[in-house]
Amino acid sequence: MSDQSCRIALQAGDLLGQQEWASVNRVYLVGSGDSYHASCAAEMAFESLAGVPCEPLSSLRFLKYGADAMAAAQGHALVIATSASGSTERVVQCAEQARSHRARTVALTGAAGSPLTRACDRSMVVDLPRLERSPGIRTHQASLLGLLMIAIRLGEARGTYSPTAADGLRGELATLADPVHATADAIREPCRQVAHLISQAPAVVMLGSGPGLGTAMFGAAKIVEAAAVLAMGQDLEEWCHVERFADPADTPLFLLSSPGRSHSLAGAVAARAAALGRRVIAVVPAEDTVVAPHAHTVLPVHGTPREEFSPLLYGLFAPCTAAFLAEWLGRLPFRAGHPGPGPVH
Repeated sequence: MSDQSCRIALQAGDLLGQQEWASVNRVYLVGSGDSYHASCAAEMAFESLAGVPCEPLSSLRFLKYGADAMAAAQGHALVIATSASGSTERVVQCAEQARSHRARTVALTGAAGSPLTRACDRSMVVDLPRLERSPGIRTHQASLLGLLMIAIRLGEARGTYSPTAADGLRGELATLADPVHATADAIREPCRQVAHLISQAPAVVMLGSGPGLGTAMFGAAKIVEAAAVLAMGQDLEEWCHVERFADPADTPLFLLSSPGRSHSLAGAVAARAAALGRRVIAVVPAEDTVVAPHAHTVLPVHGTPREEFSPLLYGLFAPCTAAFLAEWLGRLPFRAGHPGPGPVH
């Protein structure tokens, strides 16, 4: 296991005592922006690996609508509040509200001693060196890795599987380092071509399901932040019910699908989208035969992670495509040089 993975795994193990872990009967994953997207991508891991109901919520939704559910959990809820900076105001407020309802709170952040760590009972700090101002990429991966490690530890403590099996799951995460590098190398030139393809489009849609929905939302956010192009993440089935009717007919459609529960449906959606004239950009395994035949372009993913871990690989295309798109359009991230109104409070 890599040094970084080992540090995160050790932190996950020490977050709660054995009895505290075992008493958790519901998990809430709270965040804003990329942190919320990571929470959505990690939901399946908590439900399938940890064996507990899990609900990812945006910070505002949690604040305004989460109190009743926490009260029903009678002190057995675990709230994981994620913020890379540790200072996202509403995420800090979520932690404070959760504690007021007797929920156990964990801060997942890149900043030790931040307001979020002070607001939570326990903290996991996944700090990264040499961070620059850019659309969150490494911070998103670090947050996602932290959430997956917590899910594994929770399942281990609840007796969902043995310590040996838990170590095997941690080992699976560690072995994804090589596929990450292989995928990053393989998609670089195709992402450059895709950026050119979508540079004149008025909007971009990204589709996924399960963990892939959170990844699609993350991918759309990178396009918006880096290149100021309207992009949205949507569920496979919901796109069929709504957005497939939208013009223009050749709107670029990214379809993210790892081998898993919804892969066959992704193939059917890709076929329908192509028949409608959509330019389908498939983010699929390098050897895929389900979605790829219907795609205009394939962004190949190397490695075969379990579906719960797939977001660590299937989101790699997004920052690469966004960077090339911004370069092609001559734009800077976050509309630098074009100040707009401040955040809404």
